[in-house]
Amino acid sequence: MATSQDEMKLTFRKFKDGENKWSSMHDKIFVADTSHKCPVYVHRTPPCQGSCPAGEDIRGWLQIVRGIEKPAPGVEWHEYAFRRATDANPFPAMMGRVCPAPCEDGCNRNEVEEFVGINSVEQFIGDTAFENGYKFEAPALITDKKVAIVGGGPAGMSAAYHLRRRGIASVIFDDHDKLGGMMQYGIPNYRIPRSHLEHEINRIIEMGDIEVRTNTRVGKDVSVEELEKEFGAILWAIGCKTGRGLFVEGWDETPNCVSGVAYLEAFNKGDLKVTAKKVVCVGGGDTSIDVVSVSRRIGTVEDLDPSLAPEKVVAGEAKHDDALAAKRVPCEATLTALFPREEMTATEEEVRDALHEGVTILNEVMPVALVRDESGRATALRMAKCVVKDGRPEPIEGTEFDLEADLIVSAIGQGGDLTGLEDFDNGRGLMDSDQFYQVPNKPGHFVAGDIVRPHLLTTAIGQGSIAAESIEHYLKNEQQVKRPKVDKHHFDLLAKLKEAGLAPIEFHAEELGDLRGTSEGDWAVHNFEDRAAQEIITTDQMFLGHFQYTPRHKRAEHGPSAEEVLGHFEDRYTGLPEDEAKAEADRCMSCGLCFECDNCVIYCPQDAVYRVPKDKRTTGRYVATDYTRCIGCHICSDVCPTGYIDMAMGE
Repeated sequence: MATSQDEMKLTFRKFKDGENKWSSMHDKIFVADTSHKCPVYVHRTPPCQGSCPAGEDIRGWLQIVRGIEKPAPGVEWHEYAFRRATDANPFPAMMGRVCPAPCEDGCNRNEVEEFVGINSVEQFIGDTAFENGYKFEAPALITDKKVAIVGGGPAGMSAAYHLRRRGIASVIFDDHDKLGGMMQYGIPNYRIPRSHLEHEINRIIEMGDIEVRTNTRVGKDVSVEELEKEFGAILWAIGCKTGRGLFVEGWDETPNCVSGVAYLEAFNKGDLKVTAKKVVCVGGGDTSIDVVSVSRRIGTVEDLDPSLAPEKVVAGEAKHDDALAAKRVPCEATLTALFPREEMTATEEEVRDALHEGVTILNEVMPVALVRDESGRATALRMAKCVVKDGRPEPIEGTEFDLEADLIVSAIGQGGDLTGLEDFDNGRGLMDSDQFYQVPNKPGHFVAGDIVRPHLLTTAIGQGSIAAESIEHYLKNEQQVKRPKVDKHHFDLLAKLKEAGLAPIEFHAEELGDLRGTSEGDWAVHNFEDRAAQEIITTDQMFLGHFQYTPRHKRAEHGPSAEEVLGHFEDRYTGLPEDEAKAEADRCMSCGLCFECDNCVIYCPQDAVYRVPKDKRTTGRYVATDYTRCIGCHICSDVCPTGYIDMAMGE
């Protein structure tokens, strides 16, 4: 019985009949004329982009920096790289510094040696844009409807940026003095230079038709109903700024027990200048590392007035003045974690730096009780060694010990503050979202960022982009479009050909007839297939033997020692100079896209593979095949380093 249309599924699976590996290259070549397969040029997404929550075309901007992909006419390559990088993410200087770089974990070069330093090249692009004053372009508005964006953090700012690029105006509501969210109030200034952060925020606002209303809390100063009347859609990007307390008796009633996010906000606002003599932070993630690293930098003051105790500053009941900073002396900072060091969620780099700065880290321990004095203040945190079973820690009996503390900080997780927005609470202090980042059963309401699920800054930025696309469809009364398996911000050969003035001509069947079998017409890209929306290329499809060992070009780090850390707030990284940024970008293996190595041309025994003429050549369109010469020997595919050639014709 024939397969119905509904049952048919498109697949790229290759059929295999018997042995498909030749034991001898000699045999392979001499029976090659029996093969029905000839080369097809197939574009796939590299795993760096597949690992990036924002979906950046990482390979693309690395290709531009290294000089393989040439800019559009009249555009200088630094700006061209900036445009490509910010197509997905408007914060290259920020993410180049603080993103934990899942892209580097996914980098295929790890199978050869060490990953490409993607973060360092992204920082170079962002810092160069800062120095050269590059601006974002903004098209004309396509609608008079505006979008209310509640929250000016990475998700909200990303959404405002992507909406404006789509011709949609917005108004950003934020309950702080400044925009930036966790980038402004959660991450210390030595990790994110405030000059660069403010520049990247202002660059978005300067696109125009993005209004900002700070010190305004929706649900208190403005009602949800008012927003629904004024705006065509609402995006909730309020983040997670309430920290979880420790699961020990008396936590909420103990004054010198605070959350990590509140502690860091007090520091980043400039209110907290010094801390306690002995700070204990429970965590294991990046937030806990920031807490102890900040503590080591701001130090403490002997005989600090109790009215200026750190917990009072964190609670908003006091502020420190600059005079206190002049009296700083080192403090003790201890970080405790449930897991062994290699399993901590903080990046290895952050853990290493904290230890170098004099932080004490205790692994595989858990808090079991507070030790308090007669006034109710904590004097120690009782700990025990632990094991983790089924995701839950269990103390080991008889291993308890007291860890002296003047301030105890909990950095074990965050939640949303939905006061005044209780109708949106999913019962876990978060908001629900569907696959298009719409709030279920609330038409016109969308959501993005940590309030969906606390994760990376880059994740929030990526969600803001997707939400902006969904909002555009909603405002146009269009059905939401299913997203591809792999994100959209990848290389587009047709767009590149159009940019170079080489776009295929329009095909008119009534004039030319059915010519689908030809490879000579200018109305199609000759034997090219774009699978980037469906497939991520793996190293088993590549010729890794092409790549030689090339050491990384690492940016300089300013990690102070335990003796130098007090008062040390310099930018942690000195960006790569231009020649080293190019050299590091040149380590990219261009997985899934031709990088013009000429292997296929050199090794083809029939001279069937040839370079496309220079006046018709562009990235992704460097070589082609004369199929009257091709004998299907597979050599071009075997020696293609990037996996761009498939022996697929006839499948």
